[in-house]
Amino acid sequence: MTSDFTHLDAAGSARMVDVSGKSITVRTATASGRVAVSAEVISLLRGAGVPKGDALAVARIAGIQAAKRTSDLVPLCHPLAIHGVEVSLRVDDDAVAIQATVRTADRTGVEMEALTSVAVAALALIDMVKAVDPAAVMTDVRLDEKTGGRRGHWRRPS
Repeated sequence: MTSDFTHLDAAGSARMVDVSGKSITVRTATASGRVAVSAEVISLLRGAGVPKGDALAVARIAGIQAAKRTSDLVPLCHPLAIHGVEVSLRVDDDAVAIQATVRTADRTGVEMEALTSVAVAALALIDMVKAVDPAAVMTDVRLDEKTGGRRGHWRRPS
């Protein structure tokens, strides 16, 4: 059995891809997502803050930590030396927008690290606001852009 999926061997079993023959290049990935929250949460985030503390700071730090630990969470993801992680959170009128950019110089990309960063930042934010808004929803987690590697630059079509 042959496959175009790099994470499957000839028998169709999952495997970790051997990247030892690939060139080291500078690679980046940017992902984004949203946490839809109530008007009360928006008001608290823009004002006095939620009862548990600085929700946006906790979410930002959680996102950074998640990027560094992605290979512990995603079974076939390579452990990488992460050279930079930027996580930003913006309070909109109906949600908190999250964006993460991850950088490395390595043999494989950091797309999973950027996606994991956004997802965990969203989970941390939900944990911080759940007492005020138990209906908060993480949504639209997606890869927006990547650079480096054999395929070079890719950007999500508009």
